[in-house]
Amino acid sequence: MAEDTAGSIPKRVFINSVDSYASRNIAKFLSERRLVSTYEEDETEEQERAFQLVGSADRRDGGSPHVLEVYSKANRDELLLKLMQCDVIIYNISEHADQVEEALWAVSALHGQMEQFAASKMFILISTVMTWALTEPLDPEDPTLPLTDELFWRRRPHPNFKSHCELEKRVVKLGKINKRVFSTYVVASGCLYGKGEQFLHYFFKTAWLGGQHEILLFGDGNNVIPMIHVIDLASVIQNVIEQPPLPGYLLAVDNSDNTLEEIVKMVASVLGSGTIQKKPFEEAFLIPDFSVMEIDALQLNLYMDSVYVKELLSVKWMCESGLVENIELVVEEYRQSRQLLPIRVCVLGPPAVGKSTVSKHICQQYKLHYISLEESISQLDAAMDNPDEDEEDDDSLEETRMLLSRFRESRDTDTLDEQFKVKVVRDRLLSKPCRNQGFVLDNFPVTRDQARELFSADGDNSEEPEEAPISSCSRRITPEFVFYLDASEEFLKARVKNLPESLIQEQDYQQEAFLQRLATFRMSRLKNETALEYFEEIDVAPVLLEVTSNEKLDTTLLMHKVFETIGQPRNYQLSPEVGQDKERKQEEKRVGKTGHEDALPSLWEKGCGEEDKQKAEGAGKWITRLEKVKLYEDKQLEAQSVPVRNYLMEHVMPTLTQGLIQCCRSQPQDPVDFLAEYLLRNNPFNS
Repeated sequence: MAEDTAGSIPKRVFINSVDSYASRNIAKFLSERRLVSTYEEDETEEQERAFQLVGSADRRDGGSPHVLEVYSKANRDELLLKLMQCDVIIYNISEHADQVEEALWAVSALHGQMEQFAASKMFILISTVMTWALTEPLDPEDPTLPLTDELFWRRRPHPNFKSHCELEKRVVKLGKINKRVFSTYVVASGCLYGKGEQFLHYFFKTAWLGGQHEILLFGDGNNVIPMIHVIDLASVIQNVIEQPPLPGYLLAVDNSDNTLEEIVKMVASVLGSGTIQKKPFEEAFLIPDFSVMEIDALQLNLYMDSVYVKELLSVKWMCESGLVENIELVVEEYRQSRQLLPIRVCVLGPPAVGKSTVSKHICQQYKLHYISLEESISQLDAAMDNPDEDEEDDDSLEETRMLLSRFRESRDTDTLDEQFKVKVVRDRLLSKPCRNQGFVLDNFPVTRDQARELFSADGDNSEEPEEAPISSCSRRITPEFVFYLDASEEFLKARVKNLPESLIQEQDYQQEAFLQRLATFRMSRLKNETALEYFEEIDVAPVLLEVTSNEKLDTTLLMHKVFETIGQPRNYQLSPEVGQDKERKQEEKRVGKTGHEDALPSLWEKGCGEEDKQKAEGAGKWITRLEKVKLYEDKQLEAQSVPVRNYLMEHVMPTLTQGLIQCCRSQPQDPVDFLAEYLLRNNPFNS
């Protein structure tokens, strides 16, 4: 909901790099601010906005709908004219070091044009706490004593952020000359999180994908990282514009003092398996997802407190207590911002119609998890035989073990077995992978009662009235798409007859059993007792698909209808590293080489910038150190093995060699026994 702000004339605000993570979110936040309503009802929404936003971007189409004008590749004379038309100029240098030079030019050029200002202007520099990275603790005996913005003169920057620090000093200095005409502010932002993530994105992505059981943590993880939600940073900027404080330097961090390990563990527990694996920090250089600035930020270790922001500004915090305390909110933002929403599908139909084939095609196309009753029971069986050592919920484990034990004793369909079927499938649907990517549920639930129990909000609908299925269903696991495959009895019978004998035995498709199952299914359909009726009750309309042929073309057309209904994938697409790998292989093929020595230089020149070279240099140094350590270890092992080798050569090998020679000459039936007798007879120590 948009908030109101005092005033009657919108301020024109310039933000650089509006196609970047922080600038984009700040622009969106500011665009939602509204002036106190003094207009007639028929006035447009644009007139009610507190800020008119313009900005620069790498591409002309790189802006956002919240920005009125986007300047792409404008020369400095043109850009200065645009800046002169603005009331507030915001330069964000917290994400890209290449913006430091332009920000220095902008603040200097504006200061030089003060006499030409038609009205006062404000310059806000969004910097980073990396300019404090090497600052000494206030009390060596109490390193937890926080640094505050009052002590900004004590800050010592990380070596890679010296230019940022010099720019901060320049901005503060220029703002002291004539504050009424040209005021300047530096907002040193904590490491940003929220709204899809940036420097923590690797950990969120790895946990969400679930490709590896343990999430990697680089270093010991004991370092405290000052952080702030990107929307809270935007709120600080908005307050600086509307309520200009007296100090020109502000820290913008939340109240958390979380370590990197606490942060990564929390992300892993909410999105993934909950376990982490510590690796040497140098291995972070080998992760393509990390930029050099992000690698530097992961090593930050500072306790900080934004005193001025708390005392002088009226910030309405979203995550004042930090990421760990607000992890559910941040994870939901991550899913929504990146459109990583689960796709939930159910495929139903008569036996032998091809449900499993269609289900697996959908899984392959959308990278979803295949769920069937048989597969779920098999997986649970394996899990019970090999329990996870990290399993913490002993009561739940024991309950599942008892149910499985009783289910094994009796495979007949009874009340207990129905409860077990629903429980085992429901547990799979509620698992982290299914909640992250989604699932395809193959031929389950079969009946309306099974569906109601499976998708009820609390897992037990015994007291739920049948008239209120919508309110009782769990939106987390209820399918969005239901496909009902149907075919004539003649077609199904012909298909079963043409199946391999092994598959007929496996699926229990012997003629008598198959006809009985088909008749039971048709009878349930006539009585409106199938799961289809439940889905219709909760307004999930099943898509009916008629199967009339086994031909490949007809199957392709049917799958096209399915994919068209579901729409675009909601998953991570081809990663940059995979794309680069494909490009490298194509380059190797082009030059006719099996290696990559000649192909790499052209790719390096084509796609790698200064930051990639810095990462490569860091990784190269680490590999060089590893090689030196390995060489040292080999020398140590060599030195330790010399006495052993000398002993063997002097006391064992002469006699053993003669014995082996005699054994080869004689070629006895039992060579081992022959060699043993030879060594006993010719033992030089017995003489």
